[in-house]
Amino acid sequence: MMRLLLIGNQNSGKTTLFNRITGGRRHVGNFPGVTVDLGVGAVKNYKDVEIVDLPGIYSLTPYSNEETVTLQALAQKPDCIVNIVDATTLSRNLYLTMQLLETQIPMIIALNMMDEVRQNGTVIDVDALSELLGTTVVPISAAKNQGVDELCEKAVRLARTPNRNRFKDLCSGPLHTVLHSVAHLIENNAKQLGLPPKYCAIKLIENDADMIAKLNLGVNQTEIVQHFVEEIEQKLGTDRESAIVDLRYDNIAEICAAVIKKEGQNVNRLRADKIDRILTHRIWAIPIFLGVMGLIFYLTFGLIGKYLSDGFSYLIDLAANGLDDLFVRLEVSEWLRSLVVNGLFAGVGSVLSFLPTIVVLFFFLSVIEDTGYMARVAFVMDNLMRKIGLSGRSIVPLLIGFGCSVPAYLATRTLSSERDRKLTIFMVPFMSCSAKIPIYAVFTMAFFPKYRALIMLFLYVFGILLQIVYALILQKTAFKGQSVPFVMELPAYRFPSAKSVLLNMWDKAKDFLVRAFTIILLASVVVWFLRSFTPTFHFTQNSEDSILAAVAKLIAPVFVPLGFGDWRAATSVIVGITAKEAVVSTLAVLMGVTQAELGGVLSALFSPVQAMSFLVFCSLYMPCVAAFATARKELGSTRVAVAAMALQTLIAYLAAALIYGLGLLFTL
Repeated sequence: MMRLLLIGNQNSGKTTLFNRITGGRRHVGNFPGVTVDLGVGAVKNYKDVEIVDLPGIYSLTPYSNEETVTLQALAQKPDCIVNIVDATTLSRNLYLTMQLLETQIPMIIALNMMDEVRQNGTVIDVDALSELLGTTVVPISAAKNQGVDELCEKAVRLARTPNRNRFKDLCSGPLHTVLHSVAHLIENNAKQLGLPPKYCAIKLIENDADMIAKLNLGVNQTEIVQHFVEEIEQKLGTDRESAIVDLRYDNIAEICAAVIKKEGQNVNRLRADKIDRILTHRIWAIPIFLGVMGLIFYLTFGLIGKYLSDGFSYLIDLAANGLDDLFVRLEVSEWLRSLVVNGLFAGVGSVLSFLPTIVVLFFFLSVIEDTGYMARVAFVMDNLMRKIGLSGRSIVPLLIGFGCSVPAYLATRTLSSERDRKLTIFMVPFMSCSAKIPIYAVFTMAFFPKYRALIMLFLYVFGILLQIVYALILQKTAFKGQSVPFVMELPAYRFPSAKSVLLNMWDKAKDFLVRAFTIILLASVVVWFLRSFTPTFHFTQNSEDSILAAVAKLIAPVFVPLGFGDWRAATSVIVGITAKEAVVSTLAVLMGVTQAELGGVLSALFSPVQAMSFLVFCSLYMPCVAAFATARKELGSTRVAVAAMALQTLIAYLAAALIYGLGLLFTL
């Protein structure tokens, strides 16, 4: 199996191209750092060729996990590199290209976004660029599927008949002499590693610790290299790393001067600058963001989502009632009828009715991400994030946490600082994931119907405020130190891609359905069984006599200070550890009602103050078992992961107790 590596800067269209080449459906967003893991797929029409989508990087210097992953992939000697270059910012993208050319691995360049280049009035001589770089350059537009087939054909041909890149060495002066001298000196060491001598020489001069260790130079070789380094530092008046960086940028400047025949105005950038004057305003940026999120919540849980969910719930209830009537006519045994209607339909149906709400929410979130606005939010939040010991870069996984904690934990891999990465992992559970939406929707509709959007916004904002306090404490105790500098490219504003938005909506809906018919289905059956049988295994309609009641009543007193000491409420919270949607399905099973009826019977368990306390606890306590497993893997320690979840749950407990106490105080 031949292997191609897809490598490029963040937000250069890499994953869009990967989807075009493979027919895959990886998540694409107008947001740097969307790809955080490896994607592998077969190249269409070439069954013996696979391509790997690597995280976006800016250089091969291993400052972060993404660069380390890319270096590891390059070390496995791929058959060909497909280097995607954003043609609208050619000079900046070529820095990575220069480093990839140094590896001498066969490479083809996909010059992306050429449609925008033409729109801006810029003219790039592709043939001249190919000649100067010494490798094939194919102009494409991944978003519009232009030039992709030609790129695939030429990449596969290059992989099958590999030729070394013919990059012209533009190096001159003292550095030119030193590079060739060092390359000759370490030639045998480099050949033992199967690496080009000049590539190794550049890494040595850059003081790359990993390369120094691999080459295993002798004492004499080390001394000679050090002498050469001191010589160029003295002659050039700069340090060793800067000398190599300057060399690459000098080459890039010569190349761009030769190939850019006409420099047009970047229309997208000019438009972005005008919009950014408002959306990144020093005073108004954060209020605008809160306003945008408030509008999304209003549309999702009020104007649009509520009616869609009510209609879906009505259809589910019709199906449940019809099946119940059929079972009665067929004289099906009482326990089986109870299992299907009160167990399966009440459990899974109560969750499925919120599918439209989740789809609507992610429609809006996908739209604002695709436009490029989310990247501005990260930029605006940098100053605030630094006050709690993190950089604005950490906002990326935190925002992803609004969808699901699992990919949010994975997204922390984009953080170059181990301290920042672990601290961000501790912060993620404070972001209300989409699995909590059914809980919010049921309780706000039952107890706060006139203020649903406000209560929703409060739960999200309250979690963020607690997150800030928690981070301030942790950075003074367990995570002392300074956050790393924040560097993020602000992408151009773009009209949302209908395909990207729809695919993202489908992915969220699919994840939701998978959980509904696996974890929640199993949990509903288990809860139904424990609720429907006595400790002596006699079927009972009175849940007070059940196995579940006997066990849960021992646990329920723990929640009395929070206002929901009823065994059914306590049970739903515990089952919610499997999946947060299971809180609602468990309550429906325990109350023996459908989702449509659940809101009407919750008043038997909660007062409005108790309901608010319950909502706060559910919004904050430890995430589901899948998220816990991911956090444990990313933290690299079961003990630390357990401690993080225990602290998270303790904070949820104290916050809910505070809300309950304040609620009682103001209602007296």
